Amino acid sequence: MQRSNTYPTMAIIAAGFLLLTVMCGASAWAGKNQVKIGFALSMTGGAASYGSTQKNGAQLAVDEINAAAGSEGIKILAFFDDDASTPQQGINVFKKFINSDGVSAIIGPTLSDTAQVTDRIAQEQSVPVLGVSNTAKGITEIGNFIFRDSLTEAVVVPNTIRMAKEKLGIRKVAVMYGNDGAFTKAGYEAFKKALTDEGITILSEQTFAKGDRDFSPQLAQIKSQSPDAIVVSALVEEASGIVSQARQLGIPQSVHIIGGNGFNSPSLIKNAGDSAEGVIVGAAWNATASNPLNKKFVDAYTARFGSPPDQFAAQAYAGVQIVYAAVKKTEPPFKPSSIRDALTTVKDMDTVLGKFSFTPERDADYQPVFQQVKNGRFVIFGE
Repeated sequence: MQRSNTYPTMAIIAAGFLLLTVMCGASAWAGKNQVKIGFALSMTGGAASYGSTQKNGAQLAVDEINAAAGSEGIKILAFFDDDASTPQQGINVFKKFINSDGVSAIIGPTLSDTAQVTDRIAQEQSVPVLGVSNTAKGITEIGNFIFRDSLTEAVVVPNTIRMAKEKLGIRKVAVMYGNDGAFTKAGYEAFKKALTDEGITILSEQTFAKGDRDFSPQLAQIKSQSPDAIVVSALVEEASGIVSQARQLGIPQSVHIIGGNGFNSPSLIKNAGDSAEGVIVGAAWNATASNPLNKKFVDAYTARFGSPPDQFAAQAYAGVQIVYAAVKKTEPPFKPSSIRDALTTVKDMDTVLGKFSFTPERDADYQPVFQQVKNGRFVIFGE
């Protein structure tokens, strides 16, 4: 009896061991066809208006890629986390991605202020980062693992000012900017240089801080100077207040309001209402672009999320595809260093942003657009 009981027990143990071995082998094999990517986006805090659509755009791209990959192709294992629009939380998220999740690449964070500290962590750990909304100067200079598909203010702003002078006859302006953020200060510096280069007179420079709600003192002074336009570098919350209060104070629509990248959110139109009509914004993307990939993206995004995408969704969507294209040029286990090397080879890639390449400095290279708020939406100027 004792012997007959032993053999079944041993058989069960052996079978269990064999099953465990097969399961582990299957898991390990599945891992060979997966690449881990972390997404650090501002889902709460001051930049949530941007981060929420970025998450939607990124998730749409991940789902489309994984569906197309089938059972044999490379799939993305996505880790989404909230950087809360603050550098400290961004640091926590990046450390978690790198040390706990073992990601091969990171997309984000949303704000340049955050990127200036988080990207240094990734650079030190040799993990590639693709910024999909960072436009301040100095981001890619952090190191050779740092990339971005967002056009810098130094690229978009000169085009905006040149077009404003040509199309609107702008000759004298007042400038407003947030003086406590890397993004808004970078925008101001780009605007000032572009205005100077175009020979446009700056009548005054007014500053404000993140979280300010009353802009009437600055706007009253600007009104008294009778500028052709008010040039503003601000995040969307402050931008909405400035636009609304400018019109409430009687600054007419004939005084154009020209915004930087922070204006590129539907929240501006939603928050400022009719006051947003006519606002001029330089941008990296517009929903009405005839690019077939862009039309497909806009339709799919709108169907899934119930509203059209914005520039931030488009850049996040394109960002996932750009990183994935680099991944496909590498071999399992998709080492971060291999993905970094592959990213440098991206050239003339068809994306929703148009033909996309990286510059030798790992910045984005594609054509900016000049757009205006018309009938409650962003359209290419003149359309």
